[in-house]
Amino acid sequence: MRGKKLVYNLLALAAAAVLVVLTILTPGQAAEEYTPGVYATVPSLLPPVIAIALALITKEVYSSLFVGVAAGALLYAGGNGELALNTLLFHEDAGLVSGIANSSHACILVFVTLLGTLVVLMNRSGGAAAFGRWAQKRIKTRMGAQLLTIVMGLLIFVDDGFNCMTVGSVMRPITDGHQVSRAKLAYLLDSTAAPVCIIAPISCWAAAVSYAVPEGMEINGFHMFIRTIPYNLYALATLVMLLLLVLLKLDYGPMRLHEANARKGDLFTAGDQPYEEAEEAPQENGRISDLVIPVAVLIFTCLLGMVYTGGLFRGAGLIDAFADADSARGLVMGSLVTVIVTFWLYMDRGVLSFKDFMGCFAAGFRSMCAPMIILILSWNLSGVTGLLGAADFIHGLMASSAEAVQMLIPAIAFVVSVFLAFSTGTSWGTFTILIPIVCAVFPGESEMLVISIAACLAGAVCGDHCSPISDTTIMSSAGAKSNHINHVTTQLPYALTAAAVCVPGYILAGIIGSRTNSSAAALAAPVTLGILLAVLLIIRRREGRREEE
Repeated sequence: MRGKKLVYNLLALAAAAVLVVLTILTPGQAAEEYTPGVYATVPSLLPPVIAIALALITKEVYSSLFVGVAAGALLYAGGNGELALNTLLFHEDAGLVSGIANSSHACILVFVTLLGTLVVLMNRSGGAAAFGRWAQKRIKTRMGAQLLTIVMGLLIFVDDGFNCMTVGSVMRPITDGHQVSRAKLAYLLDSTAAPVCIIAPISCWAAAVSYAVPEGMEINGFHMFIRTIPYNLYALATLVMLLLLVLLKLDYGPMRLHEANARKGDLFTAGDQPYEEAEEAPQENGRISDLVIPVAVLIFTCLLGMVYTGGLFRGAGLIDAFADADSARGLVMGSLVTVIVTFWLYMDRGVLSFKDFMGCFAAGFRSMCAPMIILILSWNLSGVTGLLGAADFIHGLMASSAEAVQMLIPAIAFVVSVFLAFSTGTSWGTFTILIPIVCAVFPGESEMLVISIAACLAGAVCGDHCSPISDTTIMSSAGAKSNHINHVTTQLPYALTAAAVCVPGYILAGIIGSRTNSSAAALAAPVTLGILLAVLLIIRRREGRREEE
C-alpha cells in the first residue's frame, strides 16, 4: 500500500514539475485566430477516447474525465504549458471556469440542486415512504415495478434530464422494495429519456431538430421531425427492447450479475452507495399527497416555464413556443416554483419545521455533488474536443462517404453519428453537425432525405445512450443513485444490441428509399424489430443453457 502511495505521489510531483517547466520555457500565444496543429485530424478524437478508456479501466470517472480534458488542452496548446493551463481553466468555449459560468450550464446545475432538495424534502416528509407503502400493496412483482418505471418514463417526455431525475426519485423506493438493482433502474431511466424525447413532437428535442434543418429547404423543420419518427429505428428498438427484457425476464452481460445480487439483497454490487448520505428518518405522518402534489406541480410548472421562455404569453403559438423554448431556464423556473409550493404545503400541515425545511437545501446540494462534478468535467471535455476540430473531422469523413454510395448513406449516417455522439457525449451537437450534410446530399424533399436525417437522430441518441460522458447518462446514474461506471458497463451491451439490429434496418430503408422514393421504406422498422426479437430469443436460450450448466 505504501509503495502504491509513493508511486502516485511521485507521478503527481513529476506531472506538476513538467507543467511548471513547460510554463516557464514556453511563452503564451495569442488565442485570437489560433488553430492547433492537430485540428480536424485523428488526434482530435483522443481526449474523449482517453477519458472513456480510463473510466472503463479504472472504474473511476472524475480523474478519467480530468485526464481527458488535460490531454485535450495540451494537444490544443501544442506543448505550450501556459496556453494549456489557460485553455483548461479559462477558455471561453472549453475552460472549466467558463463552462460553469455558461448560463445554460449554470441553469442545469441550479435545477439539479433544486431537484435534489425536492427529493430530500419528499423523503423527510414521509411522502416517499407513504407512496412506497401504497405501491407495494398494488405492485406485487419485480416485473410490475419495472413496467411502472417504464410507463412513468413514457409519460414524462418533455426533457430527458428532467425525466431521469423525476422518475428516479419516485420509483427508487419501489424498485428497491422489489429487489431491482440500481444499475437496472438506471438503464430503465436512461432508455425512457432520450429515446422517448427524440420521437415526442412536444419536447425540447423536437425544437432542436427543427432548428438543425437548414433554412430554404422545401419542408419545414417541425414537419421533417414528424416524418422521421417511423424511421428512428434506434428509439423504437430501445423501447421495444425494454418491454421484451422485462416480459421475458431476460438479463445478460454485466447486468445479469447485478440483478442476481439484487435478488440476494445487494442492490449495488460494487459495494459502494453513491449519492447517499446519512438520511434522517422520515416523518410518520407523511401522506401520498406529500409526494404526488410536488411531483405534479413540478411537471406542470416546468412545462409552463418552458413555453413561457418560448414566448407563449407574448403571442406565440404552442408549437412555436416549444420550438423557441429555453428548456434550461424553464426547468429552473419550474423547480423553484415547486419548492415554494412544497414549502407552503409542508408548513401548512406541520410536516416539517422551518429549520428542517431549510436544512434540506444543504442536504439536497450534497446529494447532487457527484453528478454535478461529472457534468462540469464532461462539459469541459466536450468543449476542448470542439477546439480540436473533432466535429470538422467527422464532417469531412461523412461528406466523403456520402458521395460514394447514396443508398448506404442512412447506414453510414447512423454509424458516424453513433461514434461522434459517443466521443463527445452530446446528441444535440451531433445531429446539428450531421443534418446539414445529408441535406446537402439530398437538397430536395425526398424520402431518402427523411430516412437519412432519422438515421442521424437515431445514431445521436444511441451514441449519447452509450457514452459515459453524456449528460443523460450522468443524470440517469444520479436519478437511480447508481454507481456511474456500473450504469455504463451494464447498459452498454443492451444499447449495442439495439444499435446492431438498426444497421441492417437502415441498409434496407436506403435500398427501398433510393429506388422507390416512397414511404414503403418504413417497412424497415418492423423488419428491425423482428430481428431484435429473434436476437433476444437466441440470447435467452443461450443464457438458459448457461444456467443449466
